[in-house]
Amino acid sequence: MFTKLRAVFMALLLALTPAITTAQGTQVAFGGLKHDSTQPVEVSSDMLQINQEDGSAVFSGNVVVGQGTMRLSADRVVVEYSTGDGPRKISKMHATGNVVLVNGAEAAEAADAVYSIDSGNIVMTGNVILTQGQSALSSNKMVVDLNTGQATLEGRVKSILQTGGN
Repeated sequence: MFTKLRAVFMALLLALTPAITTAQGTQVAFGGLKHDSTQPVEVSSDMLQINQEDGSAVFSGNVVVGQGTMRLSADRVVVEYSTGDGPRKISKMHATGNVVLVNGAEAAEAADAVYSIDSGNIVMTGNVILTQGQSALSSNKMVVDLNTGQATLEGRVKSILQTGGN
């Protein structure tokens, strides 16, 4: 009886889990759609410092970065530009402090995030919390592949799954 009940409970848990567990971590959909990283990037902040020597820009104070439907907010964002010949374009953005990433109906929070524009990847680290509707996942690290709309959570993944019951 106990074994049968346990099997039913495990089947229900697996059916209700919106994530696929893999050896590398837990994969979930993020944003519900693929993101076009070729769209313009808009940044607003309280302050901007430009470093001509290393070709970076530092936005600080209530920073909000927008690209298409995706929004990222943080205390500080360092923007690195590509080097070499040709027109300079943003290659990487490093956000720190109260980082929040929103794409579609999903939102993720972390201490730190690095957005590599060319690869279309965002790596969030430090007490990552991903909220999808009423469900929540937490981990040490989350890698979002904006090309596929998938996120992989790594490092002690914990989840709170809503079953729809009262």
